[in-house]
Amino acid sequence: MAYTEAREKLRGSICPVITPFTEDGAIDEKTFKELVNWQIESGSHGISVTGTSGEPSSMTIAERKRVMELAKETIDGRVIFTPGTGSTNHDETMELTKYAEELGADAAMVIVPYYNRPNQEALYQHFKTVADSVEIPIIIYNIPGRSAVNMEVSTMKRLVQDCPNIIGAKESNKDFEHVNRVLLECGRDFLLFSGIELLCYPMLAIGGAGFISATANVEPVKVAALYNAWAAGDVAKAQDLHFELMPLNDVLFKDTNPTVAKAALGMMGKITPKLRMPLGLPSEELQEEVRQVLIENGNLPQEALAK
Repeated sequence: MAYTEAREKLRGSICPVITPFTEDGAIDEKTFKELVNWQIESGSHGISVTGTSGEPSSMTIAERKRVMELAKETIDGRVIFTPGTGSTNHDETMELTKYAEELGADAAMVIVPYYNRPNQEALYQHFKTVADSVEIPIIIYNIPGRSAVNMEVSTMKRLVQDCPNIIGAKESNKDFEHVNRVLLECGRDFLLFSGIELLCYPMLAIGGAGFISATANVEPVKVAALYNAWAAGDVAKAQDLHFELMPLNDVLFKDTNPTVAKAALGMMGKITPKLRMPLGLPSEELQEEVRQVLIENGNLPQEALAK
C-alpha cells in the first residue's frame, strides 16, 4: 500500500479487540472470530489485536502470531487491520512487525517499549531500526502510563522525517498540549489516533484521524457513530455521543484495562471473562457498578440488575 493511500484509508474507530480465553487459559478462537465479526457488523472501521487490550505481554510470540492470523482471516478485507507488534524485546518487535507485513496488514502498531524505560535516543534507534526493516506503514503507540516513558514530540518528529513509513501515532497521553504539538511538528497529514477515551472527540476537533478505544470492545456502535457524526459534519451529534459515552468510559478504567472490559463482556454473554495471570477480574463491588452502567447504557436488559 502506498503511504498516501494508507493515510486516506486508516481512519475511524479501530477497535483494539480483547483476546478471549477459555477456562483453562487457551485462546478461545471461536469466540475471538465472533468478536471480530460483531465489531465489523456494529460499524467499527478497523480491527487491532494484541495491543494493550489484548494482553500481549501474557502471550507467547506464537500465540500473538496466531491471533493476528485469525483476525486477518476473519476480517477478510472488510475493514482495515492494524495489529499491535511491539514488545519490550527489540528482536521480538522486529519479528512480529515483519510477520504483520507478511500477513498483509494495513499497518503495524508498535508500542513504546514498556518496563525498559529507554531514553529518547534509544527510542529513536529502536523505532528507526524496526521501520527500516519493513515497508508496512507504522503507527507509533505512545502510552506513558504503561511504558513509564513518554516519546517526546521532538523524537517523534525526527522519526517521521527519517522514516517514510512512520505515518501516525496512537497517543494514549492525557497531556492534550503534547498531542496538539504532535500534529504541529509531525505535519497535519500525520495520522493521530486517540487512545484516551475522553480525548476521542477532542482529538477529532484538532484534525485527528480517529481513535483506538478500548470502550469499543463493549460499545462498538456508539464509538463508531461518534466518528461518523463528526465526519458527516454533525458536530452536535458527535458532542452528544461524547458525553453519552463518558459514564461507560469512566467505569471501564476503574481497574487495569482490559480487566473491566472483560468483566463487562462476560455480563453481556460475549465471552468467558477469563484473564491470564498476573491480571484478574475487578472486585465484586466494581463489577456491580459496571453492571449498572451497562444497564443504563442499554447493553444489558433491566432484569440483569437482579443477577
